[in-house]
Amino acid sequence: MDAMLAGPQFQDVLDARARIAGRAVVTPLLNSPFLDELTGGTILLKAETLQRTGSFKFRGACNRLSMIPEDQRAAGVVACSSGNHAQGVAEAARLFSMPATIVMPEDAPASKVARTERSGARVVTYRRGVDDREEIARTIAEETGAIMVHPFNDPGVIAGQGTAGLELAEQARAMGLEPEAMLTCAGGGGLTAGIALALETLVPDCAIHPVEPEGFDDHRRSLIAGEIQANPSESGSVCDALLSRQPGAIGFEITRRRARQGLVVSDAEALAAVAFAFRELKLVVEPGGAVTLAAVLFGKLPVAGRCIALTLSGGNIDPPMLAKALAE
Repeated sequence: MDAMLAGPQFQDVLDARARIAGRAVVTPLLNSPFLDELTGGTILLKAETLQRTGSFKFRGACNRLSMIPEDQRAAGVVACSSGNHAQGVAEAARLFSMPATIVMPEDAPASKVARTERSGARVVTYRRGVDDREEIARTIAEETGAIMVHPFNDPGVIAGQGTAGLELAEQARAMGLEPEAMLTCAGGGGLTAGIALALETLVPDCAIHPVEPEGFDDHRRSLIAGEIQANPSESGSVCDALLSRQPGAIGFEITRRRARQGLVVSDAEALAAVAFAFRELKLVVEPGGAVTLAAVLFGKLPVAGRCIALTLSGGNIDPPMLAKALAE
């Protein structure tokens, strides 16, 4: 357990890239002249909306499942997720011919549930804020012998998410740019930790800023306190992908040594960023995947004259939510 809590190293991220090559998409790093003119900075957007299953989560799921020995795969995997990790695990399990059971909240977006089932996974629902989803998943694992794949507190998952940081650093360098700051969409913190781990070696002077919705700023408060702080609730924001109770212990140990100030945006700002991405960037982004863009658009940190990178971490949005964003 101590070795596990020590967390992944940079080499683990390199190994993850080799494992997922040919399965995960090398997503583009985009730049919008209009956004640059609007903000006065150079904004680099890592479009994980174009990743397989529509979010960065496929990276970590694919890496973690590829690490399971072949003689242990017949029992399958179990995971709990509001939707993006669910789809990532379900699709990775399909590719590795493994059965998968996913524990999802009853209020998960219908499109995320449908796409999880489309990849062949069995979906078990729970009541967000009432039932303990991890206990449900553990019970299923004990009954079936399946291996639990945690959405963020797992070294293999974190290393897989870190491949987005590897790509970003190399793509920015190819553009003749080096980001001064990196904004990440932060729920449980696997993506933040993975990218921090990659940039720690490749762009050591780049400041990491986790971005969260109002009322769910556990990373911001944890960084201030120097220890993990929990949110009072797991529901109450349109950013469903980011409503984890608290940062994962493994990832936070990486994030705390690299991250600076956490940033917070409102639901209205996240929806405005969804609309901006649709109208101006021609990208479909879900609210939780757009909080970093919202932070830039609404001045949550100085941008003018700086090179800022950010993740657009997911694009799995239901049509009614997209319509709501476009109507506001």
